[in-house]
Amino acid sequence: MTTPTGTLAGKTLFITGASRGIGLAIALRAARDGANIAIAAKTAEPHPKLPGTIYTAAEDIEKAGGKALPLLVDVREDAQVREAIEKTAAHFGSLDIVVNNASAISLTDSQATDMRRYDLMHQINARGTFMVSKFAVPFLAQAENPHILMLSPPLDMKEKWFAPHTAYTMAKFGMSMVVLGLAGELRRKGIAVNALWPRTTIATSAIKNLLGGDALMQASRTPDILADAAHMIFCSPAKTLTGQFIIDDTFLYENGVRDFDQYRVNPAQALAQDFFVPADSVPPVSLAALK
Repeated sequence: MTTPTGTLAGKTLFITGASRGIGLAIALRAARDGANIAIAAKTAEPHPKLPGTIYTAAEDIEKAGGKALPLLVDVREDAQVREAIEKTAAHFGSLDIVVNNASAISLTDSQATDMRRYDLMHQINARGTFMVSKFAVPFLAQAENPHILMLSPPLDMKEKWFAPHTAYTMAKFGMSMVVLGLAGELRRKGIAVNALWPRTTIATSAIKNLLGGDALMQASRTPDILADAAHMIFCSPAKTLTGQFIIDDTFLYENGVRDFDQYRVNPAQALAQDFFVPADSVPPVSLAALK
């Protein structure tokens, strides 16, 4: 496989949940090319435990070389999503790429899962992804190399992924089912639909606050690995790269990247593997601690 080359200069991206973490990292990577980025997120005021708002993200994007449009959007609300996508296309003159990154998580079993939390995860993860993609299609159909990307896992239907947190797994796999369906539906239109998932845990606020604290942060890779993989996907031909469930390091390795140490938070720590990575997916480089 040859390394995709190209730039996202002048391309317009609509990214949900782009005020921080992985969404912001993808935005900043595109901004360095001179891309236009709509930040569709619901954080307008600073959160005591979570960094970033749509406005601070916009500032960072502009500083990186891109053009930003901060949009206050709850992906559960039909009218807000439709209006935000229309506003993005009108403001920048086009819509080329949609990134469904917004997600809710609760790693609880059936007895500990509150039904309101169940509904929240399904409304944001599965329904939100479907709706954002649905409303974006008429605009993407006019683009030169249109992509829809979900931050969602391979559909590895194993009991071990469901048993500890059935509701969350259903919601995340729901996003991936949208990938499977829309890839087939939109292939004739030339719109690529893919999923991207990290092999290891990624150093984000969710990891720090909800999953493993500072210890797991040290055993993680930075969001930059997903940003670089996403950039490579967007620079690939939409008509040939579609319907794929992509693992970040495997895809980068297949396309010529060899330095994965740059993504480690702490090289002295062994990397922790993320949920949902299939057992037959072999890491292209060692995840062990570096000597």
